[in-house]
Amino acid sequence: MIGFPSATDPSSEDGPASPPRRDILTLVTGATVAAGACALAWPFLDSLIPPENAAAHAPVDVDLSPIAPGQQIVVVWRGSPVFITRRTSESLERLKSPALTSRLRDPESKILQQPPYAANWHRSLVPEYGLLVGVCTHLGCVPTYGAGSADPAQRGYACPCHGSKFDLAGRVFAGVPAPYNLPVPPHRMLTPDRVRIGENPAGQSFDFGSIVQI
Repeated sequence: MIGFPSATDPSSEDGPASPPRRDILTLVTGATVAAGACALAWPFLDSLIPPENAAAHAPVDVDLSPIAPGQQIVVVWRGSPVFITRRTSESLERLKSPALTSRLRDPESKILQQPPYAANWHRSLVPEYGLLVGVCTHLGCVPTYGAGSADPAQRGYACPCHGSKFDLAGRVFAGVPAPYNLPVPPHRMLTPDRVRIGENPAGQSFDFGSIVQI
């Protein structure tokens, strides 16, 4: 009987031969080196990604120049919407009017819902620009800007959930479910048309976590 060479027979010239021992060692060594390199590279690559908490609490710079008078933009800071409004001269005059302030629950911002440098009639560093954390102090809904009036001087905020109302400085009206004014975030002006949210002006100290409610 004629014998056929086995596939595992190293003397066979035609069958699929096993890889030489030297090649196996080369593959194993290469895989080990690659694995080691990945193990060393992972901590380095991981260090390039900012921690979640650090990123969430980082200051946010905003260019104010594209905002037209009477308009508002919304940015995100610390996971919450921040309303940035460019108020008109008519709107600013209304914020000071007794006809409005007599209808507000906390018109002089006596309750700690803002930094000390924003405890004024416009509740901001610069009267023209209002910055408010857009979370209703009742149950946390996001108020709507400009609800109820097409006149920029009459615009304010209305909560779509339970009807709470706020003026353009975020001051709450009396007789609505929301108990407090909208929070004002720490902020400082980098230039006349650029603001940094999450950082106090030089020489000022304010911890946003100290406010009464958000």
